[in-house]
Amino acid sequence: MPQLLSADGELTGYENLLLSARLYLISRAERSARIEQALAMMGLRDVRDRLVRTYSGGMIRRLEIAQSTLHRPGLIFMDEPTVGLDPSGRHAVWEHVRALRAELGAAIVLTTHYMEEADELCNRIAVLHEGQIRALGTPQELKTQVGPDATLDDVFELLTGAAIDTRSDFRHVRQQRRGALEHG
Repeated sequence: MPQLLSADGELTGYENLLLSARLYLISRAERSARIEQALAMMGLRDVRDRLVRTYSGGMIRRLEIAQSTLHRPGLIFMDEPTVGLDPSGRHAVWEHVRALRAELGAAIVLTTHYMEEADELCNRIAVLHEGQIRALGTPQELKTQVGPDATLDDVFELLTGAAIDTRSDFRHVRQQRRGALEHG
């Protein structure tokens, strides 16, 4: 699933999905049904014939998720799929992820900063900090290690502590990435 804008604003939602279906070589016999299912799943059926440039940011994100899963892959990488979505959009994405997992048995690798989302969707969680895995387990295992009423937010805070780098402005990130490229 792309991080950058991948939907074509000069096409309708339906046309974007049709283009994706063709690119993924989905048979003509299956295209319409899959597109309609994707539109319904992502709550975009009513706007299917509107140009994407008239969509809100959340609607575009949901369309892109529909595009990226239209071909029903067995392995899906989703990098912060609900960033910028309102609560109803987030829940539509969550339902789509659950449906993909249930219908296809798809393995989904999801990155998120929303611990509620990780708790809701993930069977196993790896907590990363400064490029290192600090903990790995089921949501319940991780919460149990912290305390009886712990949340994944509590787990994250305990594992990452106050050592979080607060200098993460654009210049600092660019400098870090340049250094990583230069030093392998």
